[in-house]
Amino acid sequence: MIGPNREHPRLTRLTNLCLKLPETSRRDTGDHASFLVRKKVFAYYLDNHHGDGIVSLCTKVMPGENAEMAAHDERYFLPAYIGPRGWVGLRLDVGRIRWAEVNELVGKSYRLVAPKRLGNLTR
Repeated sequence: MIGPNREHPRLTRLTNLCLKLPETSRRDTGDHASFLVRKKVFAYYLDNHHGDGIVSLCTKVMPGENAEMAAHDERYFLPAYIGPRGWVGLRLDVGRIRWAEVNELVGKSYRLVAPKRLGNLTR
């Protein structure tokens, strides 16, 4: 169990991945964290979002890619509200977290959301 003033290690590790990217920041709201490049969100850490009981990373993907991912891997899902707008959720609460996969999703989402000049810095 995590104490009241400590965050879960998976959020700490995700934060470290996201904040290594150029001009990024983290904004916390309750049990959720948003990761931004300048003022645009490129990733969310959601913990029991709207009572769904799921802990996940949500990232932007190419159009149609989210439905394809969710159809072929049970760890992926279309998150409420943002799924129809090209976002996919990856469950972080089932099985072993594949951090290389998380890093790839974060980087891809960053490049889709960041200004082109910044996105090119991460290739």
